Amino acid sequence: MTAPDISIQPIVVVGAGQAACQFIASLRQMGHQGPVVVLGDEPQPPYQRPPLSKAFLHAGDETSLLLRPLSFFETMRCDLRLGVKVMRILPEKSEVELENGEHLRYAQLVLATGARARDLPGLGGGDQSRVFVLRSLAHARALREGLAHCRRLAVIGGGYVGLEVAASARTQGVAVTVFESAARVMQRSVGEVTSSLVQEVHADHDVQLRLGVSLQKVHAAADGIRLGVAGEAEQHFDALLVGIGAEPCISLAKDAGIACAKGILVDDQGRTSAPGVLAIGDCTEARDGGRPRLESVQGAIDQAKVAAAALAGRPVPSPTVPWFWSDQYSHRLQVAGIARDHDTEVLRRHGPKKQSVWYLRAGRVIAVEAFDAAEDFMAARMLIRSGAQLQMDQLADPSYGLGPAPSASAAAEMASG
Repeated sequence: MTAPDISIQPIVVVGAGQAACQFIASLRQMGHQGPVVVLGDEPQPPYQRPPLSKAFLHAGDETSLLLRPLSFFETMRCDLRLGVKVMRILPEKSEVELENGEHLRYAQLVLATGARARDLPGLGGGDQSRVFVLRSLAHARALREGLAHCRRLAVIGGGYVGLEVAASARTQGVAVTVFESAARVMQRSVGEVTSSLVQEVHADHDVQLRLGVSLQKVHAAADGIRLGVAGEAEQHFDALLVGIGAEPCISLAKDAGIACAKGILVDDQGRTSAPGVLAIGDCTEARDGGRPRLESVQGAIDQAKVAAAALAGRPVPSPTVPWFWSDQYSHRLQVAGIARDHDTEVLRRHGPKKQSVWYLRAGRVIAVEAFDAAEDFMAARMLIRSGAQLQMDQLADPSYGLGPAPSASAAAEMASG
C-alpha cells in the first residue's frame, strides 16, 4: 500500500492533553501546513491536570484549567474532536477505528494517550461510591463533592497526589490519615532529608502519617470505609483516596502489535516500532532504557517538541533538564534533574522550612530538591545544564550566590511551577 501523503492525509493525534497541545503548537511553528486531527475521549476541552489535586479542590474553577482557549485550535487549523473513543489502530492500513465505526486514515499517527490511575488490589465491598482516584477532571469533580460531605478521609499512598490531596482536605477541615507502605513519604521521588521535612509539614497540620504499614483489609460500603492494619483495631473513614501511582495507557498500541513494556517503547524521536506511528507523553518509555520513564508536564512538552520536529523535518531540540513541582499547604517543593547514581549530597538550609538538597556526581550538580527555595531551584537548573563544578562549602552556605538573578521569563516560569 502506498504511504499516505502527509500534505493531504491528516496527522492524527490520539489524546488531548498537555503533550497533544504542545505537539500541535510546535508542529505549526515548525511550518507544517497539512491537516491535523486531535481525538480526545473526554468531553471537555484539553485541560491542565496538576491543579486537580490542589487549587481545583478548593475553588472548583474549571475555566482556569484550560490548557488553551478553543480559539487556539481554530488558529492552528486543528480538527479537535472531543468525546471520541478510538477502538483500535490498524497500522497496516494507516487507519484508526472510532467507536462509531468510522475509519479515519492518517499520514502519521501520534499516540498521546497518557496514563490512568492505578487500581488498589484487593479492594473489597460492593459500593465504591466513597472510593476516589484522581487523574481526570471527572475524578476531581467527584472528589471535591465527596470532600464537602467528609469528616474523615483515608489516603492510601504517600506520593505527590496523595499528599497534595491530604493538604487540600486538611485546609477544608477534614481529618486525614495517610497510609504508606514505604518507610517515608515520597520515597520514589525525593531523598530522605526532603521526605523528613514534608512529613514534618503534614504533622504540623495534624495529618496522621502511618508509614511502613501493611493494610490487611480495605472494605468499601455505602456507610463508609473500613481499613485494617495488621495487629490493630479496624478503623473507619467517610471516604478513601487511592493514590498509588499511574499506569501508562498502552492497550491501543499493544493490541495493534506495537512494542510496549511498561510504556509504549519509543526511540529518541518518539517513533514506535510501527512505521508512521509515534508516541509522546506519559504513555511512553525509552526503547534503549537510557532515559528513565518520567511523568511530568515538562517531560510531555519536551517529547511533543521532539516528535513535531521529527515530522516537520526540523532539527530535534536538545533535551532539557527534567523538573517537577508540588504545592502542599502554602509550601512549594521543586525538583530539578534526576538524583540517580549521585555520590554526594549537600543540604543548603535557609531557615526552618526553607532549604534545598543538592545531589552531585564527580563534583557536578545532577539534581536538586528545593523546598520554598525557588532561587536555588532556578540556579540548579542552570548548573545542571552547564555541568559546572562547585565546592561543597559553597553549596552549603546559603549566603553564597549560586548564579545571576533569573530573567523575567525565567522568573515567570519559576512562579508557575
